[in-house]
Amino acid sequence: MGIIRAAINAVTGGLADTWLEVIEPSPMGEHTVFAPGQLVSQNGKSQNKKGSSNIVSNGSIIHVYDKQMMILVDGGKIVDYTAEPGYFKVDNSSMPSLFNGQFGDSIKESFSRIKYGGVSSQSQHVFYINLKEIKNIKFGTSSPVQYYDMFYEAELFMRLHGSYSIEITDPFKFYQQVVPNENVTQNRALEFEGEFLKQYNEEFVMELGTAFNQYSADGNRISFITSKSKEMAKYLRDALDDEWREERGFEVKAVAMGMPKYSDKSQEIIDKRAEMGASVSFLRDGANQQAYMAKNIAEGINAAGHNEGGAMNAFLGMGMAQNMGGNVLGGYMQNPQYVQSNPQQGMQPTAQPQQAPQQAPQQAPAGSWTCSCGAVNSGKFCSECGSPKPAAPKKRFCGNCGAQLTEGQKFCPECGTKQ
Repeated sequence: MGIIRAAINAVTGGLADTWLEVIEPSPMGEHTVFAPGQLVSQNGKSQNKKGSSNIVSNGSIIHVYDKQMMILVDGGKIVDYTAEPGYFKVDNSSMPSLFNGQFGDSIKESFSRIKYGGVSSQSQHVFYINLKEIKNIKFGTSSPVQYYDMFYEAELFMRLHGSYSIEITDPFKFYQQVVPNENVTQNRALEFEGEFLKQYNEEFVMELGTAFNQYSADGNRISFITSKSKEMAKYLRDALDDEWREERGFEVKAVAMGMPKYSDKSQEIIDKRAEMGASVSFLRDGANQQAYMAKNIAEGINAAGHNEGGAMNAFLGMGMAQNMGGNVLGGYMQNPQYVQSNPQQGMQPTAQPQQAPQQAPQQAPAGSWTCSCGAVNSGKFCSECGSPKPAAPKKRFCGNCGAQLTEGQKFCPECGTKQ
């Protein structure tokens, strides 16, 4: 009650003469995960002798393609299988051959739990499980998902959409837990879509929140999520490990996220942060700073002419604002905390032109005198125009109290005596 390898030349060369039944998989679409076998016609004649296209008897030939697992089912139980491509012959006198193919010995334990223990019947059926990656499974969140973004330092709310793919990792668990009984009894293919997909999509979206929390904890920005398909697939595999891989025999292979649609409040936070980042990037350049200040000065001069308090008051206020603005801007950009948190945006101090130190005015030496031409002299005659040194004014004193008087005083400033 098993299968053995069949020589290809015996199948191709002697098939028409022996009229053996040859079963191969029915067509598999993009989302087909389970399909019954179908009878191959030879010379325009159907070889179906029992009225069912996937019932085999002793001596039938089964064709298996790459990335497929064929299971031979008897009474709903699996009696033999192969995950290797090729031709195989049904031999009810032999023990199951168990061609593990790409799975090695990892699936023998699963097979031992579900194998058929009875005798061979007359209704052995052939089914195929698709081992290829099942792609382009659409999903979308019906309500906003919460995400804390460390870059924006805010809770963001968004709706998500995209697609994901799955891959069957344990065909026997998948056959037992996922494939409905009616698909086996009625020989129907199973598509991973429509109403059947609804339950798994709900589980996927529910665990998407768990994956998002881990994605946030790792410090990732939400705006990068469209390029992080492999990372998101890993997060979701970890979140769905027990439910899908361990219990149902398949796992998330890849996730393609569309651009999130943010709530109005979240979009406002993102826009403000982007505007602030653009301003800082622009003003970190010294030339841009000067252009920015020149623009403000020009606007201030234009507004000064229309100032009701007078142009002078406007100019004074504009000058104070310019000094304060320059100090605040420069201080903010040079703040160590800002430079540390924004190493690419921190300003480098711009070289300021060196100003020549102002020289203190020279004092005239003692005993010198200043000529009417402006020259400072120390001798009796001017070195520039030759004028003689003017005579020193005679000192006058009050005849009453002796106080010194200056030229032109008619009364003593101390006692009031007329001079």
